[in-house]
Amino acid sequence: MRYLVGVDGGGTSCRARICDLNGNFLGEAKTGSANILLGAEVALTSINDAIATAARQAGLSEQDYPAMSVGLALAGGEQKSAWYAFMQQAMPYGAVTLNTDAYGACLGAWGGQDGAILIAGTGSCGILIHQGEQHVVGGREFPISDQGGGAVMGLRLIQQVLLRADGIGEKTPLTELVLTHFDHDIDAIVEWSKTARPCDYGQFSPQIFAHANQGDELGVAMLKQTAADIEMWMQALIQRGTDKICLMGSIAERIHPWLTPPMQQRIANPQGDAMDGAIAMAKGNHNLYPLEEVAL
Repeated sequence: MRYLVGVDGGGTSCRARICDLNGNFLGEAKTGSANILLGAEVALTSINDAIATAARQAGLSEQDYPAMSVGLALAGGEQKSAWYAFMQQAMPYGAVTLNTDAYGACLGAWGGQDGAILIAGTGSCGILIHQGEQHVVGGREFPISDQGGGAVMGLRLIQQVLLRADGIGEKTPLTELVLTHFDHDIDAIVEWSKTARPCDYGQFSPQIFAHANQGDELGVAMLKQTAADIEMWMQALIQRGTDKICLMGSIAERIHPWLTPPMQQRIANPQGDAMDGAIAMAKGNHNLYPLEEVAL
């Protein structure tokens, strides 16, 4: 192997970074979704496109692919059947190791060493890496899990808006903002909910923060609940043996002031991101499941 390739793939985008064996940056590119739950072929197409673009930027070609060790930190990687479906595909690279995007983020946050993180963006997931083993809490997808994430925040907001539209609780500026978004048409909210994705619910999270900071009663109550959810996940990681936790993601990075002082003291600053973790994965075998079973 002459090149290390790190790939951070989520439901929205896929980033690929190429470095030499000393970690010197050579090229980077971004493409579409690489969540393997959306389909192994779809994810691989995005990954191949990102690597190809980054390779051209680095002055490399397809002839250099066999000299690449690729670390894949992908959303949906925890799903065993999806993991094997992806790894059974033909890939031109010299070596490939696959784990979750949370695993890559944790490795990046702790410089490739043991540690714990809690990701709270549209969804949420906590992970502790200790002596080669990973311990995961949450992350089972919206709507059955992902408490503390933006999608659950948005779902709860819609529920409260509908209750208050029925006269159960007082309307607030935050309530009015959501009703205005749907032209004060309750049927439109119901219809929207039939096809709304996690990101559609999550779009309201910035307004929840903004209104809570202005003293909006509903916004404050919602952020207190979100903070309690995040502390629940943090406590679960602490019980599994960690002392410090890096909070990562759009929600986690803004929730600090809403956490209790003891939990605030548990927060550590990340040393790097998921791309750094993916590069660290490329240096060895970080497969979530046994590779020898791929051919079975």
